[in-house]
Amino acid sequence: MGDEWTRATVADRLDLAADVMRSMPPVRPQGYVSAWPEYVSTFADQVGQEPRMKKPLPSPRMITQADEAMLWLRWVDKDIGEILWARANRKAWKGICWAHGVSRATASRRHEYGLAVVVWRLNGRTVPRKRSMDYVIQRTA
Repeated sequence: MGDEWTRATVADRLDLAADVMRSMPPVRPQGYVSAWPEYVSTFADQVGQEPRMKKPLPSPRMITQADEAMLWLRWVDKDIGEILWARANRKAWKGICWAHGVSRATASRRHEYGLAVVVWRLNGRTVPRKRSMDYVIQRTA
């Protein structure tokens, strides 16, 4: 990536991380087996059916980028990190607001602040503790 990170690039990277985590195969207990026999379909069974396409597994580079992006969530408070991850997973604002007990405007402000904190850290700057959320957000535009 370049020298300058923006809130949009950070949000895109978090979205990529959520997509990668969704597309990974499920984790099963060791020794997982099925007692059902394998169903063998004949040509007549498949006539007229749509082919089932499998999503390709993410590349190693995508997995590495997703791991890095998920580590960024450590730089913000727990509530803000949960909001960032929920939005990356395309959760509705209504559910996020209900889960955190805040208004839509407050949830949106915390989301923008969380992105701004990550941008400050990625650009090698320290986030000022004695400044407002708006100050931190506006300095990353």
